[in-house]
Amino acid sequence: VDAAPRVLVYDPAFDETLTRLREMPLPEGMRFVSLGEPLSPGDAAFSLRERYPSEAPSAPSLDAEDPWVICYTGGTTGLPKGAILSYRSMLANAVNTIVSWGLSPEDVTILNAPLFHTGGLNVFTLPLVYLGGTSIVCRTFDVEQTFDLLADGGVTVFFGVPTMFIMMQNHPRWAQADFSRLKFVISGGAPCPLPVFERFWAKGVDFKTGYGLTEAGPNTFWLPAAQVQAKPGAVGYPLMHVELRIAKDGGDGGGEAAPGEVGELLIRGPHLFSGYWNNPQATAEALRGGWLHTGDLARRDADGCYTIMGRSKDMLISGGENVYPSEIESVLHAHPAVAEAAVVGVPDPRWGEVPWAVVVLRPGMQADEEALRAFCAEKLARYKIPRCFLFWDALPKTGANKVDKRAIQARL
Repeated sequence: VDAAPRVLVYDPAFDETLTRLREMPLPEGMRFVSLGEPLSPGDAAFSLRERYPSEAPSAPSLDAEDPWVICYTGGTTGLPKGAILSYRSMLANAVNTIVSWGLSPEDVTILNAPLFHTGGLNVFTLPLVYLGGTSIVCRTFDVEQTFDLLADGGVTVFFGVPTMFIMMQNHPRWAQADFSRLKFVISGGAPCPLPVFERFWAKGVDFKTGYGLTEAGPNTFWLPAAQVQAKPGAVGYPLMHVELRIAKDGGDGGGEAAPGEVGELLIRGPHLFSGYWNNPQATAEALRGGWLHTGDLARRDADGCYTIMGRSKDMLISGGENVYPSEIESVLHAHPAVAEAAVVGVPDPRWGEVPWAVVVLRPGMQADEEALRAFCAEKLARYKIPRCFLFWDALPKTGANKVDKRAIQARL
């Protein structure tokens, strides 16, 4: 409804979702087009295009700043916003990725990330279109299918979110999986626990974490293979034509953070979005002084290598100390009985906020709150140890397979 679309093209397999959509207040005159048999008498069939002439229509007059797509943000920290990605931004991301990441026409990837997500559109898909590379299109992320394609599909590069890699590592096929064809694997969308890295490294895979957001690329960094294990968790160095700052106090007069200090990451470059669709206030808040204010916390080391600490909205302040949930989650994922873990802040009358952990155990394995607390105490300062451990059967996920912390907060 926010985008005010004039046409909705659907697959009849999504009939339940379509029924719910039709019950919503939709834009006047909106048309429905079915890729198969229409589900409603008023819907058009996509096959009607066969009645039209086969000659290509006249090319429209386009400018580099014209919108290529309105790509909605993940909505993990608020309502999704429609980021306008222009022809300029899509081209800049594709060319920069090809050059900086060393992609080639021979590269093959698995496209099982949703195409409504910038990761599905832009991490590998569009760059490989420019190159003439290959994307194996899948209906969804399926662990068995992913293992099959990695074994027999000629896959050379692969992108996923941490949840997908955790599911792979919890699968019985992980132990015997052969990843020798892979040039590298990129994790993105959320902080990735260090144990996930280490399990890939043990198999000889150049596994690294990327960083991006719908409003910028999403490809902004590159970490050379020689530094992947020397700088675990780092996202690397800015791509060509990308400028970065780490600003104190949001960059509004707070100055620049020194090496090693944490501040808000600001980005400038040709891959930035043009603004939010029908949301000038949010656009003005995000784009200030020519820089994109990401809302993400980062630090830069003396070599100029960047590490993302997490979303500023996710950070807890407990007794005046900054607590980053991703650090605690990384420790919990190192416990042999833990399949998944998420940490959120909960109000506390004494400390302001304290971390709580929601844990999913591996099938057939056991661990209680006392065991996990003792495990964390070996690796974390006392104020970072979760005050409460909850054991759930599964963590809620967004449509992009990221852990939905807003849903977790709503259940606490």
